[in-house]
Amino acid sequence: MRLSQNITKTLKDAPADEQATNAKLLIRGGFIHKEMAGAYSYLPLGLQVIENIKTVVREEMNALGASELLMTSLQAKDSWVISGRWSDELVDIWFKSQLKNGTEVGFGWSHEEPIMMMAKSLVKSYRDLPISVYQFQTKFRNELRAKSGIMRGREFIMKDMYAFSRSADELNEFYERTKEAYLKVYKRIGLGDNTFVTFASGGSFTQFSHEFQTVTDSGEDTIYLDRSKRLAVNEEVYNDEILAQLGMKKDHLEKVKAAEVGNIFNFGSIKGEQMDVYFNDQSGQRQPVYLSSYGIGVSRLMGVIAEHFNDQRGLIWPTNIAPAMVYLLAIGNSKTIEAADKLYNILTARGVAVIYDDRDVRPGEKFSDADLMGIPWRVVVSEQFIKNGLYEVKSRSNNTPQQLRADALIKLVKSGNLKRAS
Repeated sequence: MRLSQNITKTLKDAPADEQATNAKLLIRGGFIHKEMAGAYSYLPLGLQVIENIKTVVREEMNALGASELLMTSLQAKDSWVISGRWSDELVDIWFKSQLKNGTEVGFGWSHEEPIMMMAKSLVKSYRDLPISVYQFQTKFRNELRAKSGIMRGREFIMKDMYAFSRSADELNEFYERTKEAYLKVYKRIGLGDNTFVTFASGGSFTQFSHEFQTVTDSGEDTIYLDRSKRLAVNEEVYNDEILAQLGMKKDHLEKVKAAEVGNIFNFGSIKGEQMDVYFNDQSGQRQPVYLSSYGIGVSRLMGVIAEHFNDQRGLIWPTNIAPAMVYLLAIGNSKTIEAADKLYNILTARGVAVIYDDRDVRPGEKFSDADLMGIPWRVVVSEQFIKNGLYEVKSRSNNTPQQLRADALIKLVKSGNLKRAS
């Protein structure tokens, strides 16, 4: 990516009406554009971060044996009426509209009901189960508050997975495996040490659920955390009975702010019975399908990462999800520009993602933008070093530069050997 050919523009200041750190940094760094409160467009760099997060999530969902699909965001009223969740009293975040013929429709905030209607036509026998499917899709929720940037949007990108099982035991086995898969996701994107399985209310889904909460001062939730057990309880269900059930003691708990980055729900046989989704077991008896669902807010994760990995100069992207590995810039005359062009071609040919700042601007502006964008490695091509075939290399989280040849640079960048700022 050459910045001279890209729509990306950095800003010195964030919009005055933006309160959240993640939105300020992402807007200033040229990753997102604010359309309105709770609705953002993802510019090329921001979209690349989203796609990199998706890749990590996709790999872990595939490892569970799940298959990817894509469902429509347009929701038929009928299936939601069956479950009662069309009601605005029960679900107060619907966006609803009408077709030209007056038929009421909704815009998807979740997909349990539609996926159950799909299963009703596709699942007939115990031989069809167990099965799990997932999608990456834009969801719509009419949130009362939308002041946390992309951490709480009215439109957002979500991975939602649905698993169909033959029994409670079969469901529970997949549920526990998915818990571990989620923890792997958070570890791979740099949030593993600060993300905890949290017992919580199921809201309009189920009585109780498990959330995955990342400890951060910018979080909207309060949790009670036992770091030694790596477990937490959401304040909304915090009581002596729940603590006893979980084997947690009050004097071991730490009250902290956190941001929800995932949640999982065990519906048991309720949805199958509600929506008449049954299968024939081995003896020919009709049994309800057991449903569990699993969500990860992909765009919310991007926001939480921006909140968590930054300093006074800008963003600091973890290597697994950074939009590029190298921020390349040249200082000096036509010789250094020619050398930078050559290095850009070498790096990209070797599979290294590069942002090449080939703009005709002052070096100070390039250095400032490199820090603001938070790309893991900054590589400077200057007349001082190219005569010896060297390039100045510095990690975003370490102020000590080093001089390397191209092969050593590629080896270093591909090794992921980057000390992360605390």
